[in-house]
Amino acid sequence: MKQEIKILLGIGIVTAAILFGAIFLLGQQSSSSQNAKSVDQSLLIRENSNKLGSDSAKIKFVEFGDLQCPACGQAYPVVKRVISDYNGKILFVFRNFPLSIHQNSQVAAEAAEAAGAQGKYWEMNEMLYQNQGAWSASNSVLDVFTDYAKTLKLDTEKFKQDVKDNKFAKKIQDDTNDGVALGVNATPTFYLNGKQIVGVPSYDSLKKEIDNLLK
Repeated sequence: MKQEIKILLGIGIVTAAILFGAIFLLGQQSSSSQNAKSVDQSLLIRENSNKLGSDSAKIKFVEFGDLQCPACGQAYPVVKRVISDYNGKILFVFRNFPLSIHQNSQVAAEAAEAAGAQGKYWEMNEMLYQNQGAWSASNSVLDVFTDYAKTLKLDTEKFKQDVKDNKFAKKIQDDTNDGVALGVNATPTFYLNGKQIVGVPSYDSLKKEIDNLLK
C-alpha cells in the first residue's frame, strides 16, 4: 500500500512539473506575442522612411542598420534574398542607426540619403554594402562616395554639397532616436511585424517566420 502511495505521489509530482512547464512556456509565448504587438508602429516606420514594397503589404520588415557595420554587411545578402523571394508580399524599411564606433558610418548614411534625394537611395545602399571594405577605413571617404555617385549618374556636385552640408542629419538622428526609443542598442536590429530580431538572421529562420505570418 505504501509502495502504491509512493508511485501515485511520484506520478503527481511529474504531472505537476509538466503542467507547470507548459504554463510557463505558454506564458512566455504570450508575453513574446504581446511584446511584438505592443511595439509603437510610428517608431518603426515614418512617412519619410526609405521603403521597398507596398505600405499595404502583410509583412513589415524593418532594419535599424549602420552601413559601415560588418554584421549589417553580412546580413545584407540575406535581406536582399528575402526581399526578392517575397516580392509583392513584403515591405522592407531601412532606418539609419550609425554607430559612433564606426568613423565613416554617419557620412555613409548622409551619402545614401543624398543619393535618395536624386531617386537612387537603394542603388547607393547596395553599392555601399558591396564595397564596405573599400571605404570603411578611408580618410577621404567623401571622394570615394562621390565616385559612387558618378557611377550612378547622379548630379555629383549636388550630391557632394548635400553631404558636406549634413543636409540629412535630422532625418538620420530621427531614425536613431526612434531606434533608441524602441530599445535598439546594436546593429543590425530587425523588426518582423513588430517582433525584434537582433543580429544576423539566417535566411531559413526568416523564411520560416514569414511563411507562418503569411498563413
